[in-house]
Amino acid sequence: MSARERLTDALYGAGWGTVRKLPEPVAVRLGRTIADLAWKRRGTGVRRLEANYARVVPGASPEQLAELSRAGMRSYLRYWMESFRLPAWSAERIRTGLDVKELHHLTDGMAAGKGVVLALPHLANWDLAGAWVTTALGIPFTTVAERLKPETLYDRFVAYREGLGMEVLPHNGGAAFGALARRLRGGGLVCLVADRDLSASGVEVDFFGETARMPAGPALLAQQTGARLLPVTLWYDDSPVMRGRVHPPVEVPASGTRAERTSVMTQALADAFATGIAEHPEDWHMLQRLWLADLDPARDPEKDRKGAS
Repeated sequence: MSARERLTDALYGAGWGTVRKLPEPVAVRLGRTIADLAWKRRGTGVRRLEANYARVVPGASPEQLAELSRAGMRSYLRYWMESFRLPAWSAERIRTGLDVKELHHLTDGMAAGKGVVLALPHLANWDLAGAWVTTALGIPFTTVAERLKPETLYDRFVAYREGLGMEVLPHNGGAAFGALARRLRGGGLVCLVADRDLSASGVEVDFFGETARMPAGPALLAQQTGARLLPVTLWYDDSPVMRGRVHPPVEVPASGTRAERTSVMTQALADAFATGIAEHPEDWHMLQRLWLADLDPARDPEKDRKGAS
């Protein structure tokens, strides 16, 4: 393990070990302070966030984008402060921590017995949403986690999410897909964060007027198992309660090849995600490249920073 990896693991360990013990108002102030400091530094992540917001709010001025990125960093640190503290929240605090619109799409789907796939973008706090599903609804579910370095950090995230009642599978291709399909065929629930996929298997979609790639998994699982595919969007307001919406089901097209059906369904997911992101852009925590145009090294913000220094 490199020195950087040891530091990263230690920082996350300190977060879960220390922040969870803070009184909530203190944790809120700490998160805002860290967010504002990071925003003022204008590092690569902040500038990437602004570049992403420029697609979402194309008419925004540089000053408006700067204010939006500050709000975005505050939302992002709210996510982390909540996540560090979630293991210490009571069941009642979790149950009252989320208010969901159109929940019947999920409950009706589960009652049908064919399984449900919930697909979410990186909006607000998806870990809190997962804890709410297992606690308030009493519905266990399965998700996947990308393998992180160092391995100890990956183990921390798996233990954290399993402690919230989730079954976590490593993101390792076919084996994970097969396990998810088995859960769905048994009438279970699968939850997947699904707004970014830069792999060769990603499906190209139109997203805010430009081409991006999103994972094919949610659409393929729905086709293969007959499970209901539901987009979900989340957002914060000025209260301690997170808000959410379960969107109407994405239907499997009646005709076309598997690839064509997958493309249509993934585009429908992208459209639902875009609706939620456009309404609450500051809660979209996308500090990485997403659009294919941004894979061009000439548009790399880190390259820009080095050239200006």
